[in-house]
Order: sequence, then structure tokens, then C-alpha cells
Amino acid sequence: MISKVLYEGSLRTKAVHIASGSTIVTDAPTDNNGKGEAFSPTDLVATSLASCMLTIMGIIAERDGIDLKGAHAEVKKVMSSNPRRISKVGIKIHLNGHLINPPDRDRLERAARHCPVGGSLHPEIEEEVIFVYDE
Repeated sequence: MISKVLYEGSLRTKAVHIASGSTIVTDAPTDNNGKGEAFSPTDLVATSLASCMLTIMGIIAERDGIDLKGAHAEVKKVMSSNPRRISKVGIKIHLNGHLINPPDRDRLERAARHCPVGGSLHPEIEEEVIFVYDE
């Protein structure tokens, strides 16, 4: 078992990671009868994609001696209404451009685009991924 999820009422859940005790709280979004005071479950899906991409890039970076410190992602999610589901995830990944040469950039981008979360998402979910090399 990886987690235990408790429904707390008022469209809120609390997930506990069994191994670490770390918690995540979710709320339904305001456009779906919720309070929107925390990530929604679909926010976590979109955010998981960005986290997975950065993690896979980190694995490559650590293996190859590339400095990714300070890299970060901005995440956007678009919902469709009929049926209500994620239709698009937009991710903008910012990296320190002066620290990463072009061949390393290609390897990192390729790795990010093949992360396990992305491979697990429904193929109809549009993924727009932009890599920005801040100088």
C-alpha cells in the first residue's frame, strides 16, 4: 500500500503517504461545488506530470553532471465540460540556460517527454510542453 485517503467531508480529502507520513489535502474546485482551498485531484494530475518531468530530468542531470538547481515548472490545466475531464495540460519548464549546452538540452527534453506519468495519461489529453532556457 502506498497511501491511505480519507474523505473529510465538504468535498475535501486527506491522503497520507504510508512510508513517510507526508500528507496531501485536496478540495473540489470552486467551479465544481468545492472551496478551492487546496489542489483539486485534477490539479494533482497536471502537477504530477511536471514533477515527473523534472524528476526524470534530474536523474539524467545527476548521472551526467548537469546542474539543474533552480529549475522549475509552471503548470496550467484545462478542463472540458462534457465529459468533465482534463483536456489539456500546459507546462513551461525553466532551466538555467548558461549551465546547459545544446546536446544536454536535447537529452533532458527527450527524457522529460518520456516520463512515466506522461506515458500513463490518456492520449486525448493534449500536452503542451515548453522549455525555457533562462540566461
